[in-house]
Amino acid sequence: MGPIKRDFPDIYEAIVELNDAVYTGKVIDYKTQKFIALAIAASNSDDRAVKKQIQSAINEFNATKDEIMDVLRIVLLTSGMPPFVKAVKILYEVME
Repeated sequence: MGPIKRDFPDIYEAIVELNDAVYTGKVIDYKTQKFIALAIAASNSDDRAVKKQIQSAINEFNATKDEIMDVLRIVLLTSGMPPFVKAVKILYEVME
């Protein structure tokens, strides 16, 4: 995002505003939305996004390893072993 922020500040600001609008759900709280985002990133095997979502959940909500594992169990059920194992590996790297 650095180059976009630097070279296209209008696009960057639009992305920030969209992000702010999305994470202000009307019914589902922000922590739950963060866990949904983590599950989607893990299901897509997006290592960078998984790491960012885990770090964010820990930093913003003091999410525990057990809470994050609950999310990843759903990934195991819905997306299979490879995305689950990758996400668990990232979780342990972040928690070290």
